Parts: sequence; structure tokens; C-alpha cells
Amino acid sequence: MSLRPVPRPSGLFDQVVAQLREEITSGRWPVGTRIPTEPELVERLGVARNTVREAVRALAHNGLLDIRHGSGTYVTATSELAGVMRRRFAAADQTDVIDVRGALETTAARLAATRRTPADLRRLAALLDRREAAWAAGDREGFVDADAAFHLGVVAASHNEVLAGLYADLGQVIRHSLSDHFATELRPEQYMDHGRLLAAIRAAEPAAAAAEAAAHTADRPAGCPTHLAAPRNGA
Repeated sequence: MSLRPVPRPSGLFDQVVAQLREEITSGRWPVGTRIPTEPELVERLGVARNTVREAVRALAHNGLLDIRHGSGTYVTATSELAGVMRRRFAAADQTDVIDVRGALETTAARLAATRRTPADLRRLAALLDRREAAWAAGDREGFVDADAAFHLGVVAASHNEVLAGLYADLGQVIRHSLSDHFATELRPEQYMDHGRLLAAIRAAEPAAAAAEAAAHTADRPAGCPTHLAAPRNGA
């Protein structure tokens, strides 16, 4: 935990907001996690309870936090824009979300095939293994998280800052789409092989990588998988 006592001069509220925001945007408090309680924040930051409370409310107003009475306060977005995106497209037609996701991921895969580094390939392999392990365990939430993380990894491997930023800001919208797709359980007919996508990126074949990425979302309404292959666990 990198939180530290805040100095007393003027601008105390802004300093507290900045520190809490840094915990979120840096990923130290990932989306979906509960942040420390108000008393814990008061102790760590060394400021009054009212200052902490107002700072948390400000971040909730900006869409980064969700205050759930009786449960705690949770991270809901990694940036103000991500929070806006989540609210703006919460009720969007899922077919539209899939169309946009497909466009971004196809472009990212094509770029990743020529720009990926050895570190990118190691990270993608680890993310794919995590995805496969979650599927084999029948862990729906874990699989949705791992699947989203793998696609985010492909986008990161494109080394296009604008594309990566846009995809990250749409992250919760995309995750919500994935979560809806897998409903309440993982079914064999929903499985999509992502190994071929990684293989194309590793082989530096941009056209093949783009085709694999496009096949994951092309020509199907929400909830109807395509490009299926037998999962590694034989389910």
C-alpha cells in the first residue's frame, strides 16, 4: 500500500483525492475490489474523517467508485472517462458493443503481430493459460476476468497508445458484454479457441491474427458463439 500521511497545508481535500485516484489508476486497487474502509483511510492518510468521506464521494461522482451501503466502496473504473463510458453505454445493445469490440480487437491483433515483444508473448501465454485453467475449473467469473485480460493483453501488445487507452476506457462495458454472454455458467458450445490467435501473433502473421480476432465476434448476435473448437480440457 503506497498511501502516506497527507501534509496539512491548504488543498488537503485535493491531495486526498489525488492519492486515492492514484491507487485506482495505477491498478493497485483493481476494478471490482473493495477499497479500505473509511477508518482505515483516515488512519493511513492522517486526515479527518470528513475529508476522506468527501474525497470518496467525489471519486464516486466521477464514476471511479461505487459506494454500497452495508457492503463497502468498490472500484468501478480506472479513469473518469471509463466511468463515463460505463454509464453512457450501460443499456447499449450488446450487438453494438460486440461490433465495436471486434473492430478494436481486430486492429489490435494485426498490429500486435508485427509489434509484439518477447515480454508481450510471455505475458499473453500466461494470460491464455489462466483463461484455460478457469475454463477447466468451470469458474465463470474467473473465466470472464481471464478472457477480458487476454484480449486487453493483445491490445497492449499493439503498442498503440490511443487504441490501448480507448479499449481500457471501454473495459467495463466489454466485460459486462462478456459476462452477459456467459450468463450463469460455462457451456461447452460457448468455448472459443484463442490459441490460434496467440500462435498467429507469435508467428508475426498480421493477416492471420486479424482474421482470428475478427472470427471471435463476427456475424453473430450477442450470446451466439462462433469459431468454436474443443477446449483443452475436453469439455
